[in-house]
This record gives sequence, C-alpha cells and structure tokens, in this order.
Amino acid sequence: MLRASDYVIYVDLPDNAEDVLLVHGYTGAYDRVSRRVANYLHSLEPRFSPTHTAGDQKAGLPTNQDVTSPSAETIQILKRRGYLTEKTAVEEAALFEKIVETIHDAATRQMPAYIFMPSYDCNLRCPYCYQDHMRTDPAFKHLLETTMQPELVDRLFAAMPKLEAHHHLPEDSQPFLNIGFYGGEPLLEKNRSIVEYIFKKALDRGQTNFSAVTNGTELHAYRDMLGPDKISSLQITLDGPPHEHDKRRIYVDDSPSFERIARNIDMALSLNVHLHIRMNIDRDNIHQLPELADEIIARGWDQEEKFSAYTSPISAANEKTAVKTTMSSHQLDKALTEMREQYPSLAVISRPDDNLEDRIWHIFDKQANPSFKASFCAAHNTMYVVDPFGDLYACWERTGDPNIRIGYITADGDVVLNVEQEKTWRSRNVTSNPACRQCRYALYCGGGCAARALNRYDELFTSYCDGFAARFRDSTASAYFRFIAGEKQVPKPAQVCES
Repeated sequence: MLRASDYVIYVDLPDNAEDVLLVHGYTGAYDRVSRRVANYLHSLEPRFSPTHTAGDQKAGLPTNQDVTSPSAETIQILKRRGYLTEKTAVEEAALFEKIVETIHDAATRQMPAYIFMPSYDCNLRCPYCYQDHMRTDPAFKHLLETTMQPELVDRLFAAMPKLEAHHHLPEDSQPFLNIGFYGGEPLLEKNRSIVEYIFKKALDRGQTNFSAVTNGTELHAYRDMLGPDKISSLQITLDGPPHEHDKRRIYVDDSPSFERIARNIDMALSLNVHLHIRMNIDRDNIHQLPELADEIIARGWDQEEKFSAYTSPISAANEKTAVKTTMSSHQLDKALTEMREQYPSLAVISRPDDNLEDRIWHIFDKQANPSFKASFCAAHNTMYVVDPFGDLYACWERTGDPNIRIGYITADGDVVLNVEQEKTWRSRNVTSNPACRQCRYALYCGGGCAARALNRYDELFTSYCDGFAARFRDSTASAYFRFIAGEKQVPKPAQVCES
C-alpha cells in the first residue's frame, strides 16, 4: 500500500503560499512542490505518525487540507525521490537503521583524532566553566596539580598504532595525524616544554595538523609554534566587548584579560593562523554583541581571510549558572536575526545556524549530496582525549573521572580499553534511542550533544534536540531564497566544536 514516508520534512516558504519545499530525511532529496502536492503527500501519512515531541518534528506540515491527487507522473517522481513508499513503517525503520549503521561504521574507520590535555589547570576563573567542580570538590583537587610528562607522551605515541588498528586502518598506512590541545588551559606558558615535546613527537611520526582550544592569554609564549605548518587553527573565546568580557573571563585576582587576548589574536592572525572566535552567550550579554562587532571591525579582524567569529549559547553546566539566564540555539539564532536588522555590523558574527544554512545552500547551488551525520560529533567514533594521567576519554567535556574513561595507557605503552564505556560512547548514534530513530531530522542533526544530554537528562542515550527541527526548516527556507536570488557563498572556516 502506497503511503508517505515517515521521514518527509515539509518546509514552508515565507512569502510563498503556493509552494512547499520537501526534504527527505535519508534519501537526501530536496524538491519544491506545489502546496497541493504537499497536502496530498501529507494526507498519506498515518494519523498518529511517529512523533518526536522534544524535536518539534510535526511542525512545518502543510495546513491547507484541500487534498487532490497529482498526476501519475508526479506520483512516480515522489516515489523515486523517497517521499512515497510501499514499505511498511517497520520495513522503512529497518532500512533507516541499515543506512545509519553504514554511515556510522564508515565514520569509525577513519584516522583517530588525538586531543592532548597537558593539564587540567587554568589561569582564568570563568563562572560558567563546566570544570568548576575540580576547584570546589576536594575529590578532584589532585587533577589540577598534575602536568603531563614526556614519558607519558612516549607511551601514547607507542600506543597509537594499536588504537589505529582498532579503527581498522592498515598497518602500513602513512598516518596523517590530527592533534589538538585542550585543557584546562593547554597553552599556559608553563606547559610550553610538554606541548613542544608533543609537537616534535608528532612530526617525527608523520604529517600532522595541529589545533588548540585556548583562552589566548599566554599565546605569546608559543609564537614560534604558530603558523600554517605548525599550530594552524585556534579557538579563542571573547564573551563580549572589553567591559563585559572582563567581568566573565577573569584571573584569580579578578584582573581583566581582554586586551592581552586581543594582542595575541593580532599576533596569531599576522602568522596566518585560522582564528575562530567563540562568544558564549546568555540573556545577560547578548545585547552587547553589537558593541563587540564594532570592536572586531575597529581592530580590522573581519578583514582577515582566516578570521571567523561565532556565537554559542551557554548551558547550565555548574551551579553558578542559572538556567533562566540561558538560551537555546534556536532562541539565540532568532534573536541575532532580529538584531542584525538594527545593527548591520553584526554580520561579522555568525549565528549558531549560519553554518547549517551554508551547508544547505551548497546542496542547492552545487546539486551536492547532503553530509549526513549518524552521530553528533567525533566523541562517538574517532576522538581520543588523553589527560595528564594517561586516561583516555571520548568527549573533552567529560574528563577527569576514571569511572567514565574509555581506556588508559599502560606503563609499557600498551592501551587498555574499557569495553563497556567505549561501547557506550561509540555506539551512540541516531538509532540508539527511540526518539531519534523515528525523527525526520535525525541524519541532519546527529542526535545532539551527548554532554548536554547528560547535563539536562542525566542520560547519554537520549536526544538533545536544542530546537533543531525549527532551526533546520528556517535554515532550509533561508538557504533556498539565497540560492534563487543568485547569492554566492563566502567560504568560512569550520568551527572547532558546534556544541
């Protein structure tokens, strides 16, 4: 029996009541159809089709229920594109799971990304820090007192071939390493010797791409290690214009950090480094973004090809952060869209969904296939975060507790994996929980951030939707209008982390 696929997404086009964009959740089809065709398709959906309430998946469906059958030719096109199917719901769900399994398996068969944490220590005291418990809970105090040592680095590099074999890479493959630095604050001046040691060990092994997530306060100590063939990409946070930033990202003695960071941003840009400026936003500092945009323009950063700035909503990751001050990504995106109308300078700062919109625009402009995501990020396939104790973690926001490590490096350079914990993290994908398994948007969303899901629901195998359904429809409509207007895309560097 012919029915509508359970994975059809309906996108209303503002100022166009006659047409609807259809998007298919696993075939990758995008098609503009008349509302009459969309209504016909919707009429063939089960009355109680699978509903992902947290993701608002039912919104965006046609409201005009004037149903007439389209031509036989149109019906054949709808079948060919996947919108109509003769599969039962159970058969289609099985097909979806098989597609997800194939995508997820391919993602795990890639070169691992190694994230080094030289220490858990940090020289700033940001109030929203997710590692705040390490300073307030005596049980974690020892983490701040240990710095990674060269012999541990040697052991990790000795263990890398075994980790890579675990991902089914051939023994004779020439590794192209992806190495990142994270903390705490990884690029403290006192960490210089161990960072340099890691740097040299990696280059001795083969070609390496280096990046770092840093607060930028002591970046000047690494000047000679920055550049296209060295540490080539940095994420640095500015939480507003100087007067606001200096209330949030402060030293132990409450002294400010903005100007020191700004000087180091200038230095890094002069060395041809990709600079991703992240702004952590809540309801208390969002109104100051226009002032920060003006600061970026005044300093000339927006004219640098390798500079980008983006926003990310603060989540309540510790007891100091009140939930009522936080925003969802969709709320932040909508607020910035409205603010851009009044403050054109905000164009230099990306909204949370600008990257999503650009990816969809690329599909329209290049007739490209969508980049489906079976899982949200590399924590679920190839990322290894190694801390100063030689413990391995899947996610850089979930470290410092041996009970959740996915493995560790032994004294003789062997690697021991915690089978249960590794399976827990590596098996999380869009079929590992019922909500995502039935969601039309699953392969575009990836199931959302696992760390955020744990923070909110105390459960890894659940979705963290963050308003994605509405965000996807808004981004798709906007990308389509840009495409038909003939707008050309300006390439932007990828964000280090979109959570």
